[in-house]
Amino acid sequence: MKNTSAVILFAAMLASLVSCKTGGKALLPNVSGKAGEVAVVIDKENWEGSLGTEVKGLLARDCEYLPQREPLYSLVNVSPSAFADLFKYHRNIVMFNIAPDVEKQEIVYRTDVWAKTQCLIQINASCADSASVLLERNGENIAEAIEQAERNRVIINTLQYEETKLGDEIAKMIGGRIHIPVGYNFKKVTDNFIWIADEKQYSTQGIFVYRCPAEDEDPFTLEKIVARRNEVLKNNVPGMFENTYMTTSEYVVPGVRFLKYKGRDFVETRGLWEVKNDFMGGPFVSHSFYSKDGKEIIVLEAWVYAAKFDKRQFMRQTESFLYSFEWDKE
Repeated sequence: MKNTSAVILFAAMLASLVSCKTGGKALLPNVSGKAGEVAVVIDKENWEGSLGTEVKGLLARDCEYLPQREPLYSLVNVSPSAFADLFKYHRNIVMFNIAPDVEKQEIVYRTDVWAKTQCLIQINASCADSASVLLERNGENIAEAIEQAERNRVIINTLQYEETKLGDEIAKMIGGRIHIPVGYNFKKVTDNFIWIADEKQYSTQGIFVYRCPAEDEDPFTLEKIVARRNEVLKNNVPGMFENTYMTTSEYVVPGVRFLKYKGRDFVETRGLWEVKNDFMGGPFVSHSFYSKDGKEIIVLEAWVYAAKFDKRQFMRQTESFLYSFEWDKE
């Protein structure tokens, strides 16, 4: 009876899904829930068992390259019976459909189901063990789908409240633009370096854009990326006191990944920054790639200073601007 009820409930959810889709996206409400929050729809037994432990290990693991421990996402467990009424419009949903008569073990990714910009990840499995196998094989894809949905929401909001003069100046220097919202302002502009920041009383979210000649055969090793970064920041980003300047922290070795997004290849570098001879610091992430003609290395960087606050959401928001980059049309 328990499994039969779960199947009936899930069928009702799918019927609601179809009716929403046919109604058109224009009629969808906005998503609910806090940024960085994921509703996990799963029964109590599996949530408190080994399957729930795996879900938490995947989605609530430590967020990398932050100065203190923070979970990658904040998880909210929702029972299937409570889902339709309370969490149907949540921004990020991971929904488990576990029943003996499930024939195809699969993960289905959907967007804009019950709300605009919603990310729904549906895990269909005949038993908890099969669901665990799906998680093990597809875990990083699940996490990245949620991450991209979070970025996309920031970008959509940014485009509504964009400070176009910032993107214009960036485009003038590198031939492509980042979309940045109102509230950010220029701190420094030169022929090859731009510093933009949103400075509040207890926090700063910053963007660096710079370019360097592509003189090396392999300019994207960790050592060369960090050396280039340190040289540029020493010359352009002074601290509050004499002989202080921003640099890359040596306390944690930065991580490098080679990525592709919307047809653009780039190298992601993630780590911690600090102010030499001072006590300021925080997280940063940069995207390094060739200019269109291949003669220069272009670097887009997001960083955060927020000593009094958790930094996960500050960093996620600022990093999203890097993903809004697009080459100007020729």
